[in-house]
Amino acid sequence: MHEIWTEILSNRTLIAAFLGWFIAQIIKTLLYLIINKEFRPERLVGAGGMPSSHAATVCALTTGSIFQYGLTSFQFTISLVLTAIVIHDARGVRLETGKQATILNKLTEHFASDTRMSMPKLKELVGHTPFQVIVGSVLGILIALIVFL
Repeated sequence: MHEIWTEILSNRTLIAAFLGWFIAQIIKTLLYLIINKEFRPERLVGAGGMPSSHAATVCALTTGSIFQYGLTSFQFTISLVLTAIVIHDARGVRLETGKQATILNKLTEHFASDTRMSMPKLKELVGHTPFQVIVGSVLGILIALIVFL
């Protein structure tokens, strides 16, 4: 069992990807605290917000795979395709989902005051603006560079 953990902990690509996610989540939580003057533990693991931890994670993974396996490797190819999908989803689909949730929450709130209708509030912060994705991407690349250099 000790050998397995030694191998996992020596995988710098995995460490870079994990640190990309972890550091982005810490920054996201601190920025939320500074801007909203409220600590929300959900921000430590939640989606959406600044910076994109999804982008930080996959960009650190892809950058790490370049250093560990090279640009012509199967590992880099998989990482790059995964990065493109995750970033597109974070910036596009999930951002629009959050906008729709905001509108639906306002409609539900309006109609709930007239009736006994009770609906749970939808989560609005699920996607990222292009700027949040760029910052998360740069953060992930920088973290991988630090891990590998």
